Amino acid sequence: MSKEDIIFLHAPSVYDFRKEFLFYGPVSDMVPSTPVFEMYPFGFTTMAAHLANNGFKVRIINLASMMLNKKDLDVEKLISKLDSKVFGIDLHWLPHAHGALEVAKLVKKYHPEAKVLMGGFSSTYYHEELLLRPEVDMILKGDSTEIPLQHLMDALKDGTPLDKVENLSWKENGVPHHNPISYVPQDLDYQDVDYGWIVRSVIRHADLEGHKPFKDWDRYPITMVFSVKGCHLNCTVCGGSCGAMHKFLNRQRPAFRSPEKLAQDVRNIQRYIKGPTFIIGDPRRGGKDYMERFFAEVKRLKVTNPLIFEFFTPPDEEFYKLASTHTAGFSVEISPDSHDPEVREALGRKYSNQELEDSIRNALKYGAERFDVFFMIGLPKQTRESVVKSAEYAKTLYLAANKDPRLCVFISPLAPFLDPASLAFEDPDRYGYVSLARTLEEHRTRLTAPSWKHVLSYETKWMTRDDIAEVSYEAADAINKARFECGLITEEELNYRLERSKEAAAMMKRVDEAMAITDPEARKRAFKELKMRSEELMESTITHKREMEWASKGLLRSVPRSAIALLKGR
Repeated sequence: MSKEDIIFLHAPSVYDFRKEFLFYGPVSDMVPSTPVFEMYPFGFTTMAAHLANNGFKVRIINLASMMLNKKDLDVEKLISKLDSKVFGIDLHWLPHAHGALEVAKLVKKYHPEAKVLMGGFSSTYYHEELLLRPEVDMILKGDSTEIPLQHLMDALKDGTPLDKVENLSWKENGVPHHNPISYVPQDLDYQDVDYGWIVRSVIRHADLEGHKPFKDWDRYPITMVFSVKGCHLNCTVCGGSCGAMHKFLNRQRPAFRSPEKLAQDVRNIQRYIKGPTFIIGDPRRGGKDYMERFFAEVKRLKVTNPLIFEFFTPPDEEFYKLASTHTAGFSVEISPDSHDPEVREALGRKYSNQELEDSIRNALKYGAERFDVFFMIGLPKQTRESVVKSAEYAKTLYLAANKDPRLCVFISPLAPFLDPASLAFEDPDRYGYVSLARTLEEHRTRLTAPSWKHVLSYETKWMTRDDIAEVSYEAADAINKARFECGLITEEELNYRLERSKEAAAMMKRVDEAMAITDPEARKRAFKELKMRSEELMESTITHKREMEWASKGLLRSVPRSAIALLKGR
């Protein structure tokens, strides 16, 4: 393989998940990826494109997706054949604490002279602990590292000192050094999103699989753009909240992409890929003028890709009017997290259920293609009874929407770990949490627990881990019953889902029983017997993935437009 300046590697949550017994449960039911968390962060795309445009040879390899789609893939052999000066491994989300570090060890095993560079929110938070590990050489900290990465690559190429590289922590002769997080852009207009680079890289390396953002992306191509980095809210369990960004990433205020640039990003994606584009960040946060300018530019550029918007508070009727008259199609998702306004306020969101219901009706009235509502389990002040009532509240929402199938209501546990830097992680007693893991190593070792219940790094004063796990299946049943009662699924489908939920809950208990076996060989045999069925239950145990997919025709539909865009680009 050709020599690269840097190869970005995305590891699975646990390496090697194919050989371990892991009953994942529903912890990834709310995201496009599987419980392996094979979706790499968007920063891979922006960093790779930026470096390529500045003369560096760059490649992305999604090891996690490749391992899912090719069960017999020899990862060590693949890594041993790679040839690069630097290997960039993301540790953005904490559920990668095991896989990312194991892949780093493999890189060092086969490429001892290469530099292992890590980055992302979790890497930033744990940068000091990471540098104590022999497999890690450097960490780029912060939420925007395209420019610092270029400066780092220049310094490594020229052999110049690293003490001027913004946001960098590194080791020299085993001694750690820490440059401050001084590169924190105040807006996001410094760089354009270049999906064309990905297309060219796929062709250059003849490798679609390694570049895919997640396992089924070729069947279901969804893209994304950022409208903002940073947040104005201080939600209790969010590691990207206002307070977390201020204290740990030196971001004093949100940084916006200008509305014209944001619309152009969507149009540029459309040149290569036909499919929905997710707008990360609420465009209303930039103010009314920002929102109006964005929609005006979308209409002027004749954007036809459907747009997906995420909200933390319900939009009013004006937003939907603009979306309906200025886009070719739009969808909405919102996370009220609980039906109980008291729980919602304790989490950091303050609005009424009436506002939520009015917003849903308005969205559907003005032609939203779908409206997704997400409830969560494991929140401050939330009891088992409250969780079930949130699930039962789904029926109220379906009735408010006149049983419209465009409304989809989901429920799932919080991700397996409390976000580092979140209020709940930093001061668990104050917010009603019992923290079961503090260090990176403690989180890393939890990931290999046989059952998702034992991976959880927290309990609350209102629910134990057993409560959280058990009520997750109860809540799923309540939502599915609400769907059936509103005519949104058949009785046959309801019975299938109830039986699957029942079997998953029983599997969790069987895993507990296997864990209690004291004889190592007997325990090993018990896990072997459970392995095949547990793998069949690993996806869509309480939320069905296909229900979360926006309309998309598959990647093959985008091949002609990608070819034309490349020819025009040349």
